[in-house]
Amino acid sequence: MNSIVLSSHDLSKQYRDGKRDVQVFEKIDFELRQGEAVAIVGSSGSGKTTLLNLLAGLDKASQGSVEIDGIAWHSLSDSKRSKLRNEKLGFVYQFHHLLPEFSALENVMMPLLIAGDNTAKAKGIATQLLTEVGLSSRLTHRPSQLSGGERQRVAIARALAQNPACVLMDEPTGNLDETTSLEIQDLILRLKREKNMAFLVVTHDEKMLSWMDRAYRLSNRTLEKIE
Repeated sequence: MNSIVLSSHDLSKQYRDGKRDVQVFEKIDFELRQGEAVAIVGSSGSGKTTLLNLLAGLDKASQGSVEIDGIAWHSLSDSKRSKLRNEKLGFVYQFHHLLPEFSALENVMMPLLIAGDNTAKAKGIATQLLTEVGLSSRLTHRPSQLSGGERQRVAIARALAQNPACVLMDEPTGNLDETTSLEIQDLILRLKREKNMAFLVVTHDEKMLSWMDRAYRLSNRTLEKIE
């Protein structure tokens, strides 16, 4: 069986709203294994993005723990948490968050340069990744010169730059038309198969569930497997 790359145990999150405590979710146990594509669905406001941020070590839990490749986020300093996140996790967001003043190639190079790779190595890896996602002819184009689907492909290539243990995706097709969404889904499945990489997709689009290995619903403060 493939190894566990991301997990949570007894995970809970609450926040203070005026004089009352609001429980977002509680006691969530979750595992993501190498080579899996797993979805978490839920209505707007159910806490999907909050859960994703906790799994990514971007926010702190009220209770419980999260581990990436067996290392607990809460055991690390802020600097070590940032370093581990850059090495082990890739991120893809609905609105891609590409840097507008840089080309597709430069956007994908960025995580590698931040990690300390030299320019020549970063350029080689970024060129290969953009070729793998079908953008070999768009390397020098800036985000404003790319279609929505092309921008999301650049974001996926950037997420893969450090060869992460898993890729976290927050509504990756939410801003795309149906045809482009299907193209992105096909790309994710191909990358999962070829790289044996784990993908966790948070979405409100239940049509995506048909090609997932497993799916969960976040509702009423709990995470339940969809059978």
